[in-house]
Amino acid sequence: MSKEQYEQDNSAASTVEAGAKTGKAISKIAKGAATGGMRGAALAAAVEGKKYIIAIVVAVLAIPILLIAMLPSIIFGSLLGDDTVDSTAITSNDVLVQNMMDINTSISTVLSEGLVDVLERIDTNYASSGCDEKEVNNPYGSDVVFNANMIISMYCAYKDTDASTITKADLEDVMKRGKSHLYSFTYKDEQRSVGEGEEATTITVRVYTIAYNGERYFADHIFSLTDDQKQLSNYYASNLSVMLGDGIYQSLTDTEFSAMGLSYDGVIFPGAGGATSVVYYNQLDERWKNEAYGTDNIGGYACGPTSMSIVVSSLTSDTVDPIQMSEWAYQNGYWCSGSGSYHSLIPGAAEAWNLNVEGCTASEPQRIEDALADGKLVVAIMTKGHFTSSGHFIVLRGVTAAGKILVADPASYSRSEKEWDLSIILNEASNHAGAGGPFWIIGN
Repeated sequence: MSKEQYEQDNSAASTVEAGAKTGKAISKIAKGAATGGMRGAALAAAVEGKKYIIAIVVAVLAIPILLIAMLPSIIFGSLLGDDTVDSTAITSNDVLVQNMMDINTSISTVLSEGLVDVLERIDTNYASSGCDEKEVNNPYGSDVVFNANMIISMYCAYKDTDASTITKADLEDVMKRGKSHLYSFTYKDEQRSVGEGEEATTITVRVYTIAYNGERYFADHIFSLTDDQKQLSNYYASNLSVMLGDGIYQSLTDTEFSAMGLSYDGVIFPGAGGATSVVYYNQLDERWKNEAYGTDNIGGYACGPTSMSIVVSSLTSDTVDPIQMSEWAYQNGYWCSGSGSYHSLIPGAAEAWNLNVEGCTASEPQRIEDALADGKLVVAIMTKGHFTSSGHFIVLRGVTAAGKILVADPASYSRSEKEWDLSIILNEASNHAGAGGPFWIIGN
């Protein structure tokens, strides 16, 4: 064993020990990490531990082990019990994403019930107010942006001494019991004149404003977490973002995000030969860089939705800007808090706009060139290299007569103007892509 490998294994084992708090299981979990990477570690831990699943996330950057912490079984399905573990739940990105989408739906349903609850409490308050009228300001409509990763993580930390009872149904029940803490309201009484002339009179209107209390408030008032459990929930949330984002943060650096005065209104890359004319969007455009993508922002995290804005606006009759696509991605469960987007966003959005989509690997360069020459677009998820220091979606928009690749990079207009060797793109495409990637061929 090399010194480097020894140090990696030792780092993995020591960090697992701090997180798992187990004895003999540690060596087998660390061995799973060394032989099977993140997935191997998760499976090894699932077999060894009845209480938690330990996920070792192998960094795609320079750090051998990015972090280790406990991931609960609620994400993977039924993995607790005997030593017979169905590894499909861990190795299948689709299973993980579907579980997360189901949990998102459950949380959204409970939050909707919480909204009804706060409206009922407002009615009760108004009934005893003596005011003439009421007015309710509800900035959320029937929905609210929430961080599902954090809610799940607080719930699992809350159950840390009784992990065998962790289920989606129990999470719903715990939240329902605390639904009076999901939303709060404030009010002020205003004197208003109604009518005109001699018929004018003054009435008192109680004006209510509804507030979503937010996940941090839930820690104290719904889950009643101790300080240690709060720290544990933070570890959970960080790991969920990494695990479900395939270990790649799709986020820009502070320097990139700080770029000022960018606007690409009306930019179109003309097609040449059989190539498609491409409507260009940039996530750092001042028109939307600070707009919401879940609880993140478009400028820092929405390379996936921006790429699909380019694709949909170029291949269909619809014009869909990054704000609209980010909202669609969030509403349909493709936003991954703090990490960007689940890879399944790409085929999901393509199918939603009735576009044909096929997954493609880096070992099929001819398919990519043929697709581009045929007027199709190819979305790629890139890792560290020429396009990103972490993870980043781009659009391949054409191929020149000399075999160079043209791109539409949603974070860089200058990179979008260059011609690229296909070998660079193939070498820097993600080796850990889910949902059929790292390339998705999209056309009519």
